[in-house]
Amino acid sequence: MVGTTPSGTSSENLGHVVFITAAAAIGGFLFGYDSAVINGAVTGIQKHFGVGPVQIGFVVAIALLGSAIGAWIAGGIADRWGRTRTMQVAAILFAISSIGQALPFAIWDLAFWRVLAGVGIGMASVIGPAYIAEVAPPAYRGRLGSFQQLAIVLGIAVSQLVNYAIAQFAGGNVNNKLFGLEAWQWMLGACLVPALLYLLFSTIIPESPRFLVAVGKLPMARRVLAEVEGEHIDLDARMAEIQNSLRSEHRPRLRDLRGRSLGLLPIVWIGILLSVFQQFVGINVIFYYSSALWQSVGINQSDSLLISFSTSIINIVGTFIAIALVDRIGRKPLLLIGSAGMTIALAVAAWAFSAGVPTGDTVRLPATQGVVALVAAHVFVLFFALSWGVVVWVLLGEMFPNRIRAAALSVAASAQWVANWLITVSFPSLAEWSLAGAYVGYAFFAALSFAFVWWKVKETKGRKLEEMG
Repeated sequence: MVGTTPSGTSSENLGHVVFITAAAAIGGFLFGYDSAVINGAVTGIQKHFGVGPVQIGFVVAIALLGSAIGAWIAGGIADRWGRTRTMQVAAILFAISSIGQALPFAIWDLAFWRVLAGVGIGMASVIGPAYIAEVAPPAYRGRLGSFQQLAIVLGIAVSQLVNYAIAQFAGGNVNNKLFGLEAWQWMLGACLVPALLYLLFSTIIPESPRFLVAVGKLPMARRVLAEVEGEHIDLDARMAEIQNSLRSEHRPRLRDLRGRSLGLLPIVWIGILLSVFQQFVGINVIFYYSSALWQSVGINQSDSLLISFSTSIINIVGTFIAIALVDRIGRKPLLLIGSAGMTIALAVAAWAFSAGVPTGDTVRLPATQGVVALVAAHVFVLFFALSWGVVVWVLLGEMFPNRIRAAALSVAASAQWVANWLITVSFPSLAEWSLAGAYVGYAFFAALSFAFVWWKVKETKGRKLEEMG
């Protein structure tokens, strides 16, 4: 006999939903993997092509502009071709770009392939949360929506581990050769494996029932609803509920987001600002540049990659905490806890970095401040992971009304990628000017995010998607 969960969803159906949710979240794994794999390759790229901090910042960050483009176009593609087909396109783009990144002949060539990778990641970043929100039962939507961020942090951790292993095989130097290619090239080429896995799983999972209703494929939508919510539910009522929410609505377009608040609907601005604050606290500085950062405080190249991996483990721990709490205490309380913790950790890190002593071309920290900086960085990652890392993706997947969800998520995700780009491209120059000053800025935005959530963000825990708006 199949058991039932407290929400009434059968355990068998919940297991099926967990599987398809995890499969869809592989797009988040690609996001995390590509985000962090460049961390280990930065030093190698810089030495191989003989470029400075401005150029390397450009190459690292340019993928994020591609991601903004991918996020921008993903909503329209998803509403025309479907959620799963969009995942397949994203996977193919990422697979092709992985091969290109491993075999660049010039710095601009590498930049081109990183843009293409970014387009695929941007598309996956939009379609993953939307799809998960549309197939998840309301009682479990927060935890299942958290799979996107869990996949991201797992991608980060795996890429750090792969980077470390490749560096070790190469004798501790990412510019050493392995089978004809430098180690950093193997790091970037390894992205092909998760891309092919994403392509495989996106051909197995069912299409979103809400998309199927929107395009008139009602029998198929009914079948998928029975798969994910169980045949014990009133399928006629659920189908009618979705149809009523979509009836008299046309295919969502960007112009549907227009409103009186500076040209956009208030809910769209909230989504945009959530995305911007998530990046302006500087989280991706840790994952893109931590290897070079720890080298600058006296840690060797191989050990700096291992420390980056330890940060990823903290990231995973924090994500599991968020998954356990997001449907219990809600989205808003977690965001507030995270903002407060991040503000304190970033301020402490700024104090530690302010003690830096120039030694030649680098800056060294006294022993005490070096330890404080390491601890503060890990505490910052923990508070981010248990709050903003998970909750923003959950909210973006569920906070918008059905009629504008895909389009609004595209705009919000695009804003996130642009904000990510601004932080990433500016960090090398900011760090050269004042590492402490950069972290003071990140602490300021963390404090500002607390006020924003307190005044503007509404709780969505336990509400059906048809009730959003």
